[in-house]
Amino acid sequence: MKSVLVLGGARSGKSRHAEALVTAEPGPWRYIATGRAWDDEMRARIALHRAQRAPGWETVEAPLDLVSALHVSRPVLVDCLTLWLTNLILGEQDIEQATKTLLDALHLRSASTVFVSNEVGLGIVPENALARRFRDEAGLLHQRLAQHVDRVLFVAAGCVLEMK
Repeated sequence: MKSVLVLGGARSGKSRHAEALVTAEPGPWRYIATGRAWDDEMRARIALHRAQRAPGWETVEAPLDLVSALHVSRPVLVDCLTLWLTNLILGEQDIEQATKTLLDALHLRSASTVFVSNEVGLGIVPENALARRFRDEAGLLHQRLAQHVDRVLFVAAGCVLEMK
């Protein structure tokens, strides 16, 4: 396994599957967390995720500077790209440039890299412009990344479908 994109909906089992892919390799492993604790509920989610991880994980929080966190020669799990994208949009960052930089960094990695992301394009068209932009940007990010990773998996109800 070199690089994998794991897509799925909320509570689909994608993060659990991605962690299993990474921990199947010798540790130590790096968990790159892109989420931000904006409120108590998100703080509780982050704490739960940390507590559920097996020993051997080094956690690096990278809400924006994902690329710097990738510069290690050990297996890496990035969870998740849609939170990273949210941070980019809210921070008014250049998404196209950030994506290019991410792809360049991916090509330089020798260790395995597993990306987790929410597939948000299967539902209805959002009613507001920001939500539509997010959905569109997420779809474009997934398409670009899918061209550069070795495998793409889709997870629904804990079942894994190999797409590439």
